[in-house]
Amino acid sequence: MATVDVTSADFVNTIQDNDLVLVDFWADWCGPCKRFAPIFSKVSEKHDDVVFAKLDTDANQEIAGALNIMSIPTIMAFHKGNMVFNQAGVLNASQLEQLITQLKELPEDGSAS
Repeated sequence: MATVDVTSADFVNTIQDNDLVLVDFWADWCGPCKRFAPIFSKVSEKHDDVVFAKLDTDANQEIAGALNIMSIPTIMAFHKGNMVFNQAGVLNASQLEQLITQLKELPEDGSAS
């Protein structure tokens, strides 16, 4: 699945209406964000069962503020509407794949064990 752009208007619906969502919080001026974008996009192509969302923190400051985004890129994962992962910094493809594997192993009820 290709990445999708989300905004403050559809962020909540995106994480609540999908079982597993990875969100890349980024900004156009951010060098590390630009290095991470192709990794995020390439890995997204391998996982049709995961929503890979991108949220521009400059254009959506209210959501970035509400989620206490202090540095970018920040990756958050939501399972069944609940945040289960939150990390600032660039992940390489292997680290991102490992994260997805761990997320797919979470219990169906959405609780982290």
